[in-house]
Amino acid sequence: MALALPASAEGAPPVVVQVWGDAALFTRPELKVERVSYPVMTPSAAVGVLESIFWKPEFAWRVVAIEVLNKIRQFTQRRNETTDLASLADAAAGRRRIDTVAHRVQRNAVCLRDVAYRIHAHVLLRDRATKPEAAYRDQFRRRVSRGSCFTQPYLGTREFSAYFGDPDDRPPYDLTEDLGTMLHSVDHSTSPPSFSWFTARLDHGVLYVPERGIPASGVA
Repeated sequence: MALALPASAEGAPPVVVQVWGDAALFTRPELKVERVSYPVMTPSAAVGVLESIFWKPEFAWRVVAIEVLNKIRQFTQRRNETTDLASLADAAAGRRRIDTVAHRVQRNAVCLRDVAYRIHAHVLLRDRATKPEAAYRDQFRRRVSRGSCFTQPYLGTREFSAYFGDPDDRPPYDLTEDLGTMLHSVDHSTSPPSFSWFTARLDHGVLYVPERGIPASGVA
């Protein structure tokens, strides 16, 4: 059954891509020591997959829904990480090098196994856009059908590669669950970058993403 999703500025439905992989890790930000994944893909991770497939400075992606296609299964993994962390602003500006060797630690991570999702998203034109939405949507669909990407997509962390292709018609996994506060988007136009959040809920296997999130200062 088709989802009832908002149309784009041109009145078009969202573009859809199906992604899957052997494992995923979409880390909950409130858990600092052990990495524990949300049970579903987050909007920010979905944007990362979309930009890996097709990105241009003329537009941005807005995710409107994510369908969970497989049963949610978890596993535990011990991963090498670093305690030497740069701020997001320093990392974006390349002002500081991370010394991973001297600050390496091992931490447990609760990850997801055998995942599959359908991502629904709109193209948001920026002022510098030289083409209509339809042109970018068509380019994206062609790249998905060919399997073309700028960089290898991944599912939350680079060690968990993502595969992608045209969507099929299987129904989402029928699960309804409150997921708590989830990252909506990151605004890199501010210094330092600002974050917005939303209260996430899985509704019969579908995570609906609001158009705008709540700034960090407004989240309890």
